[in-house]
Amino acid sequence: MNHRVHSVLMAGLLVTSIVTGIVAADPPQPGTEENGLTENESATLWSRDSDNYISQEEYRQRYGENRSAVHQVANGADVTFKRPPATAATWTRNDFEDLDAGGADTSVHPSHADLEDGVFIDDAHATIFAVQPSTRGHLESGETPLYIAPNGTMRGFVDYRVRVPNGSSSGNTTIEWSLTEHEIEEVRLKKDGETIATEDGTHTPALDYQIEDDWSANLTLEAEISARLKKTTRFDQGNRTDVDVTYRTESRNVSDAIAVEIYDLSAYPYYAEYPNGDAGVAIFQSRPWQGYTLTEDGDARVRGVWRFYTVRNTNWDTLVQSNQTDRTTVESDAIPVYVHAYPSRIGPRAEPVRDGPELIETWGTDRPSPVDSIGDNVNIDIVNQSYTTTYGVAVRAETVDREALHVAGIVRGVNASIAEPDGGSERQLRRSNLTVKLLEQNQSQATLRIELQDNQTGASITLDDTRQYPIRGTTRNGYITVADQRVETNESGVAIVTIDEPGIYTANYHPGSWLGHDPAYVSDSATARWHPLGTIEGWFALVFEVGWQLLPFFVMFYAGKRLLRMLGPEDIFQQEP
Repeated sequence: MNHRVHSVLMAGLLVTSIVTGIVAADPPQPGTEENGLTENESATLWSRDSDNYISQEEYRQRYGENRSAVHQVANGADVTFKRPPATAATWTRNDFEDLDAGGADTSVHPSHADLEDGVFIDDAHATIFAVQPSTRGHLESGETPLYIAPNGTMRGFVDYRVRVPNGSSSGNTTIEWSLTEHEIEEVRLKKDGETIATEDGTHTPALDYQIEDDWSANLTLEAEISARLKKTTRFDQGNRTDVDVTYRTESRNVSDAIAVEIYDLSAYPYYAEYPNGDAGVAIFQSRPWQGYTLTEDGDARVRGVWRFYTVRNTNWDTLVQSNQTDRTTVESDAIPVYVHAYPSRIGPRAEPVRDGPELIETWGTDRPSPVDSIGDNVNIDIVNQSYTTTYGVAVRAETVDREALHVAGIVRGVNASIAEPDGGSERQLRRSNLTVKLLEQNQSQATLRIELQDNQTGASITLDDTRQYPIRGTTRNGYITVADQRVETNESGVAIVTIDEPGIYTANYHPGSWLGHDPAYVSDSATARWHPLGTIEGWFALVFEVGWQLLPFFVMFYAGKRLLRMLGPEDIFQQEP
């Protein structure tokens, strides 16, 4: 397939810029480009813009129109999402159509492209534009994997220029060169060296792929470029000219690679029924995921720590046009936009907030904050300290529709398949019976005997809170709090606690999550009262203490009475006539 010359079109499509970064400083005004998005949707894309807010009046004077409320908010702040939005892929797919290659003597490429030169083919490259659906995850600084859907599309840009040697003349010999044919023969998408998709030669390949049963991979965009030149040599023999025609061909293989994580979810559910009829459900997945719904209408839902924003790939803000004599930097008409996932300070949430499911447990891997991986001009509510990845989330709700359980991932359109965990998904959840008795007491301290039993069978409940939290296991964690102490029961389900202050003491049982126990228990509480007057020794101590405190008053009373006896009669006698 012969290459069409696009030099004239390039002049119309790409505007030369003295400085780079026009797009970086001022993304396209919402509503000015036909990218399949509304003004509100396109306004939310640019989390990497400078957020230089201007008033409605100034905006009206500058553009001659009013902007929407969402556009106004996005002008001064970055917009985040509860779920991965489709806007990034829609914009990228449509904007990709504005990407045009140069002519035979001009190569167009982003500044980060890996250029290759040959004998005739120069500035050749195959550069990945975008892989979608996908989400860039910010797990921690230095770890930002690109999660891609198992079924998606890789878009790329391939271009080159052909250097035609200048003609020459020496003596009676004249040499002329001309370009007869040049083309991109084939474009391939490879996974770890294996070709998984191909497309006939094109400057803007869009390769659909399907990857199964893989965790991670290196994806390579590869293109085969060829050129054929004609060399004409003329020998002037005086009365005649001899002509010798030869052809020279060259092929160049150019490529670009990207490391990806294949985001294929399998979620493991666990269920329990509370004694009052409430339902418990927990979902575990070994990768970051968005959340799940509990009912068919989707009103009751829970989500983990992850939230989302969209941002452009700044490597495509400008393009370079290169020919045999010059290089010019121009503003790019095609900008890929990606979804990014980050751990939010908002944390895990259950919705509706007031009367929805109750979030009872989350677990995962503790990681440091990824704030250093976000980049400039992105202002979001990212955690600024260590956080838990919430690979598992458990809730308690009035109703759970198991058939309608829907688990959503952090990559748009990827939902988890529900897998039955080893050992089954059902957990028994029973009532516990906690009792507290005053075992011994004296005037200075008392001993409480705390006993914890299965309310249904009367079996003792032994607690051991030293184990790490697993999804399942044979030991039971949990603890009891009483008198500002945290205690555990022994093999007989008993704990002994000594107290030294009179009062009313309430013991509370804090059971381990029902996820790790079968059967599991709900909490219970019991109360005991201790006062020193509850013993003979206590009464004796009270009388002794009161007597000791009143002794000075008795002494004063006795002394006063004796004094009156001693002085009274003489005073009376002295007063008679």
